[in-house]
Parts: sequence; C-alpha cells; structure tokens
Amino acid sequence: MSAASLAAVSAAPISGSTPQPPLTHAELLALARLDTPTVANAIETFDVRPRSTGFMRPEIRTVFPDFPSIAGYAVTCRIRAEQPRPESGSYVQRFDWWDFIVSVPPPRIVVIEDLDDPPGAGSFWGEVNGSIHQALGCLGVVTNGGVRDLKEVREMGFHYYAQHVVVSHAYVHQVEFGKPVVVGGLTVSPGDLIHADRHGVHAVPVEIAAQIPAAAARIYEREHRVIDYCHSPDFTYEGLKRLVSG
Repeated sequence: MSAASLAAVSAAPISGSTPQPPLTHAELLALARLDTPTVANAIETFDVRPRSTGFMRPEIRTVFPDFPSIAGYAVTCRIRAEQPRPESGSYVQRFDWWDFIVSVPPPRIVVIEDLDDPPGAGSFWGEVNGSIHQALGCLGVVTNGGVRDLKEVREMGFHYYAQHVVVSHAYVHQVEFGKPVVVGGLTVSPGDLIHADRHGVHAVPVEIAAQIPAAAARIYEREHRVIDYCHSPDFTYEGLKRLVSG
C-alpha cells in the first residue's frame, strides 16, 4: 500500500460527530491488503449473496493500475455536466456535501453516478476536487462518468476508477447526494464498504468483512497445494487427480 493510501486509511475522523466505523483500523487495513479476486473468492464462502452480484461491470476501470487496493466507506452523489444547471430549483451547496462526507466514517470512497446520457460530458474531478476530497479523508472516486488532471492526481496518490477520461468539466454540477446510486450496474448506498483495485470495484458485506482475511488465507492454502504441485518436478497427471480429489 502506498504511503498516501496508508495515511488515508489511518486518518482520524475529521468531524467530531463522525460515527464509529463498523470495522477497526486493523480489520480495515487487513482487508485493504488483499486484491479484489481474493476478497471475492472469500465472500463466496459465506454464501451471503449470489456469486454474480456485488461487483461493478468491467467498464468501471482504474486509471492508475499500479496503485494498491483500497477499502473504505461510500459517500454518494449524482451529477450532470452536459447542460448548465437550471436556474430554478434547489441546488447542492458544497458545504452541505462536505458536511455529509465527514458524517460517514473514514476512510471514505466517493461514488458518483453521472446522469448524462451518455455519461462523461464533463468531469467533477481534477486536481482541485481531488485535493479537497483527499483532505476530507477520501481515498479516491468511483464513477461511471469522467475524470481528468491525471498527472497531478496521480502524484497525489488519489485513486480514480472511472468509465471515461475527459478534457473538460463542462457544466458539471451536483444534482443530489446522500442517496443510493447505481454505478457500473451496482447499487451503492452511503456507508457501504467498497473495495477496489486494478481488477475492478465491488461491495463487501460489512457483517462478514472482518472474517474475510482468515477465509482468504484458507483459500490460499488450498489453492497453492494445487499450484505448487503443478510446478513441481514430481508432477504427474495421476497425482494431480489424487490431489484435487482428496
């Protein structure tokens, strides 16, 4: 894990009213050290959801594939960028959004649904918003929309998971926040535990999250008996059949 990501995971609550997170610091850090395929395999052993659910479709990809895995609690909002914000109606105030962010336990991951059709007309994200949200205890953003300022944001260690890389912010504005959003086919509610890496993004059921590292260790041991045998000079086909049948 990078120094920036580890610092964000270790961050103390910014707001005194921030509730106690569901996982301890050590439990969350143990989860963040695992890659997403390992965590997905471990979740399957608890039989808490169908194996074909709980993760985003592959169009939501990391922009920085060499960055480490992250785990944090979702803060959600919806945006539009193709057309200017209507002159009438209520608007999202940035301080209200920031107040909402710090009401969710750290570390946080911003999950943004871009409502434009198609999404990606403009980016809510760049060096400025990345800096603000990182200072507010956010590890990165997950969005079906666009991101930009890649060089600067990469140097900050702020994670981008997105469907598009774009040039402009266009007319980007927040429509609402603090409600469930749908990104990459996955419904994400505020406070959901999100885990992401170069493979993609998924949600981790909080009720089993603390048990996942131990389940992953058991899977690793079982799998590596087969893997090690396949690479052994003593490998035989009959031996392989005996091993996997045992």
